[in-house]
Amino acid sequence: MRRMALPAVKEHRRMWVAWGVAVLCLVSSNSGMAAGVGDPQSRPAMEPPPFPSEATTPLPSLPELFSLALENDSDLASQRYGLEATTKEIDMAWSQLKPQVSAGASYMYQVSDNYYTDNPDYDPGNEIIGADDNEARFEGRTRDASWQVSLTQPLFSLERWRGVDEAEAQVEVSQLELAVGENELAMAVIEAYLNAFLASREVRLMESKRESFELQYRQASRSYELGVGDRLNVLESQARLDQAAADRIKAENSLDSALGELERLTGQRPEFRGGLGNLLGVNLVPVDGNVDDWIARTTENLSVRLAAQQLDVAQANTDVRRSGHYPEVNLSLSYFDRDSNDPYRETRDGRASVEVEVPIYQGGYTSASVRQGELTTLASQESLTHQQRLARQDVRERLRNIDGGLRQLNALSRSMESSRLFLEAAEKGEQLGLRNLVDVLDARAELYDLRVQYVDVVRQYLVDRLGLEVAVGDLGSDDLMRTMETLHALTRGSAAIG
Repeated sequence: MRRMALPAVKEHRRMWVAWGVAVLCLVSSNSGMAAGVGDPQSRPAMEPPPFPSEATTPLPSLPELFSLALENDSDLASQRYGLEATTKEIDMAWSQLKPQVSAGASYMYQVSDNYYTDNPDYDPGNEIIGADDNEARFEGRTRDASWQVSLTQPLFSLERWRGVDEAEAQVEVSQLELAVGENELAMAVIEAYLNAFLASREVRLMESKRESFELQYRQASRSYELGVGDRLNVLESQARLDQAAADRIKAENSLDSALGELERLTGQRPEFRGGLGNLLGVNLVPVDGNVDDWIARTTENLSVRLAAQQLDVAQANTDVRRSGHYPEVNLSLSYFDRDSNDPYRETRDGRASVEVEVPIYQGGYTSASVRQGELTTLASQESLTHQQRLARQDVRERLRNIDGGLRQLNALSRSMESSRLFLEAAEKGEQLGLRNLVDVLDARAELYDLRVQYVDVVRQYLVDRLGLEVAVGDLGSDDLMRTMETLHALTRGSAAIG
């Protein structure tokens, strides 16, 4: 079992990551010409600028943001305190099997009417022997000072022994609940991070799209003013420019929402700068193993393990309840000392006893309690079955989404390449009078939209890939590092991503 934990990255790991980033940058610079819209020198003067790309701006560190979220999340902090409190249940359970020692002291002043005080003929002065001893009784006032100490040691108590097992099982439940909470927090941070990444790149793309349409609008307006253009081209360019501005505002709103969610989770508002690199160079490979292999690993799913441990707690609790039918044997030792002004009341007692208590009938309480525990165990068993089915379904759905996403990315890659070639053809066709401006605008808008769609599919692929690791209880810091490598590949060039 590998619980969700993100330790600090070791220095040699950082060196390898830095080396990999440098390689990605080099590959990006070498492959940018092949993956771009075309050679800048071959484009006409009024052609829009190429898609934005990121060269040096780093992305916010996903592992570091998750570490901040672990420190910032108040619900997890509450669970940690709850776990610490639950661990004390073990000490409390063991205490019931250890000696119980108590001590006490008392002082008593008593006024009483008895044979001596009610008999007027009685005078302790007439007594030849023991007159002083009877003085306190004649007056009817006694003063006692006493103290005692006692020890009780359980010799046999099945209920208390089983209580220790129940306490240990409860602690494991609390530990798993904390681990499940950490996994849920990790997925929340991951999804917010990927949403922010997608929205930030969409903002850049929409801004580039707007600038491109603005240049096209100026070109159409200039041609119309010179009498060689068409009024319809001006109106069409203006409409596309307005739509691009609206799309950018929508993307900015999405970015603000994602950053707000990250700020809520981590306490910080990271910045996502830069654009996209050579998308066609990003290589996302299928997951290893078939469906059955991944389903077999769902036994390590944290929610499944939590349900199984809750079943163990229910069974342990039922065993504790059944122990109510068994006798208890205790050893008791005690010492009692009392001083009094009445010497006849003075005493010193030492006792040692072995006590056996056999429960015979408690009005049916024990039987009802045992039955209640058995029903609780059955409920926990059904809950375990439910969590197992959910985990298997989650694995199947994640694998299906990953496979479909990879096929969709392959289709989008071909579509982007075709759209790029069509855009070049439409631009040349417009120059030769074989195409109109609408064809160019449609081709350019389509290419921008395909890039946004491609990044969105990659985002969903990463969510499903990490969700698959959660489904088998194997999410770790290395998975987050691989996610960062994929995002860097999107922004800096080509890389093979496993």
